[in-house]
Amino acid sequence: MNTQSWVDLKQDADTGIEVIRAHFEGHAYDPHWHDSYLIGFTEQGVQQFHCRRALFSSVPGQTFFLEPGDIHDGHAPTPGGFTYSTLYLEPAWLERALPALFEQAPADCLPGVPRTQPDDPGLLPCIANALQALNDNEPRMVRDAALDALLERISRSLYWRQRLPGNPQIPSVALRARDYLHAHFHQNVGLDELARVCGVDRFRLSRAFKAAFGIAPHGYLIQLRLVRARRLLALGTAPADVASDLGFADQSHLGRWFRRANGLTPGAYRSLCTKLQDH
Repeated sequence: MNTQSWVDLKQDADTGIEVIRAHFEGHAYDPHWHDSYLIGFTEQGVQQFHCRRALFSSVPGQTFFLEPGDIHDGHAPTPGGFTYSTLYLEPAWLERALPALFEQAPADCLPGVPRTQPDDPGLLPCIANALQALNDNEPRMVRDAALDALLERISRSLYWRQRLPGNPQIPSVALRARDYLHAHFHQNVGLDELARVCGVDRFRLSRAFKAAFGIAPHGYLIQLRLVRARRLLALGTAPADVASDLGFADQSHLGRWFRRANGLTPGAYRSLCTKLQDH
């Protein structure tokens, strides 16, 4: 992250929602994903990013909405960079809150986001009001009202997707590899080991995996660890312990990958979430 870029972050203690406002110039962050729903808008400049195998350009006043697992990057294609504000909505919180709006919500499904850039002019003020209420630490009832208004707005376009998708278009070898990585993400898994588990050679495995999920197996493994790292850091776990627990070579190895995906260091993220200083 260059010297002109910055990230402000605050976490709401009651809901776990993160409020982020950031500015980037040039390259912002490498392809990565989150286990939260991201909803926000571009304030200034042009925010360019790849997501769902398409290139998006977001200009001031334009909203964006990503669901957990959506791989995306970030880049500022014009001088002056871009500034955006976004909410990281916890899936568990969203699942608890949405049944009031969806009385017939199926138990085995999660909310799905149909469009990365929603075509809904009324969504922007709802996002902005929720951001302000959480960022300014308004009274609980004010924050609840702002979040309810946001949920009501986004519920108009959400759909239900299977919690464990069985997409017949995804090769079984890719699904087996994905499941194995989820079960062993803290271990030093090699391509040969993964290929043996899946019953194919490493080259066929890599091609099938990248075609299915848009990222190579080693990149997927790193992202699994980074998602878990955010959780542990937000709870106050020291970066060195996070690196050791999740299979990174050392704290600097975690730091390099974390900065590339999140735009700030593990210690800075931990401090912003917990108000603890990293030593």
